[in-house]
Amino acid sequence: MIKLNGGKVMFKLVCTVCGKEHDHEKIQTVSDCHKKPLFVEYDTSKVNWTKESLKDLKGNSMWKFKEMMPVVDDQNIIDLGEGDTPMIKAHQRGSFEGYSNLYIKDEGINPTGSFKARGIGAALSKAKELGVTKVAIPSAGNAAGATAAYAASAGMECYVFMPQDTPEMIVKECVALGANVYLVDGIISDCGHIVSKGVDEIGWFPISTLKEPYRVEGKKTMGYELAIDLDFELPDAIIYPTGGGTGLIGMWKAFRELESMGVIGSERPKMITVQSTGCAPIVRAYESGVRDAGFWDNAATVASGLRVPTAIGDFLILDAINESGGKAISVTDEELLSAQLEMCADQGIFACPEGGATWAAAKKLVEDGYLSKDDKIVLFNTGSGMNYTNVIELDLPVLDPNDPDILKKL
Repeated sequence: MIKLNGGKVMFKLVCTVCGKEHDHEKIQTVSDCHKKPLFVEYDTSKVNWTKESLKDLKGNSMWKFKEMMPVVDDQNIIDLGEGDTPMIKAHQRGSFEGYSNLYIKDEGINPTGSFKARGIGAALSKAKELGVTKVAIPSAGNAAGATAAYAASAGMECYVFMPQDTPEMIVKECVALGANVYLVDGIISDCGHIVSKGVDEIGWFPISTLKEPYRVEGKKTMGYELAIDLDFELPDAIIYPTGGGTGLIGMWKAFRELESMGVIGSERPKMITVQSTGCAPIVRAYESGVRDAGFWDNAATVASGLRVPTAIGDFLILDAINESGGKAISVTDEELLSAQLEMCADQGIFACPEGGATWAAAKKLVEDGYLSKDDKIVLFNTGSGMNYTNVIELDLPVLDPNDPDILKKL
C-alpha cells in the first residue's frame, strides 16, 4: 500500500509481468511469481512537480529527485555526485556536418566514469537502508567499478566477478576501491552463475542488472534530466547503447512518471537500441517480432558493455522500442570504434566504444532515411574513454629533439 512517511512519498513494488505486489520493506530480488524484474510504483498525485519546480530543484546530483526515489531516510543516501551530467549540442563539423539538432548526453563525467554510478548509487543506498552488508556483482566492467566505489562509501563488503579480458583500468580501479575482485574465464553470464551460487550459499545480495528493483530508479533520472535539459520538449529520437538495457527502461519509466504528473504530454521519442553485431539479442528479437530475446551464443565485441548475451528485462526493452515506434539496430565493432574516434576528435568528448556505437547507429539511420539530419536526436555516451584505452591503437613517431630538420618531419 502506498502511504506517506515523514513527508516522503512511499511506494509499492510490483511484478512487471502480472502486477503482483511485493513487500518493499524486505530485501527483494526478482518477483516470486514470474522471476522477472520488480518495478517501483509511486503515488504521483502526492508529488507537486511542475516544469518550473523541476528547473529550480537544488543540488548537483541525481538525488535532487529524491522525492521520486525509493530511499525513505536521507541518511542512507550514498551520494558521490552522480548525475547532473551535461547535454552537449554537437558541433557541425567533420563527420557531424549538417546535423543541426544533435545532442550528446555525456555520462562519462559520473563518478567512476560511467552512467552505472546512477543505478548502483540508488541500489546500494536502498540496500544500506534494508541492512545489506555484503554485495556481489557480475560485470563487464563499468558496473563493477561503480559497485566497488559505492560499497566502499557505504562500508559494505563487495565481491566483483568480471571476464578475464575486462579492461585493465577497471580491474585496477576495483582493487584500489577495496573490492574482492575475481576474474572469470568466460563472459558476463558465466560471472552471473558464480554470483547466483554465492547468493544461495553465502548470502550475498546481488546487484545484477534488473535482478533487484532499484538500479532502474537511479537510471531513470537520466530521463528526468533529459526532459529538463531540453526544456520539456522531448527529442525525436534517443539512441542508446544496450546491454542489459536498464537505462533505456529507466528513461521510459521516467517519461511515464512525468506524464502522470502533467509535466509532459503523451508524445515520446523514438527509443532506439544499438548493439554490436557480435552480440545483438535485442536486435534479433526486434526483427523477429518477439518479446523474448533469448541467449546470444558466442557473444564477442570490443565494447564490453554491449557483450551481454541475455537480458532479464528483454521484454521491457522491446516494449519501449515498439511502443515508441523505435528501432533496434546493430553496428560492427569497426564501425563503433571509428565513430568513437569521430566523437572524440570532432566533439571533444572522450567517448567510450558504446558511446561510439550510438553515433555509428545515427549515421546509418540517416542514410537509410529513418531519421533526418534535422531531427532532434540525443545520443548517450554512457562512459568515459579513459576506461577503454586498450581499444585505441597507437603508432606514433618518435622525434629526436636534436635533429635540425625536426619540423620538416612533422
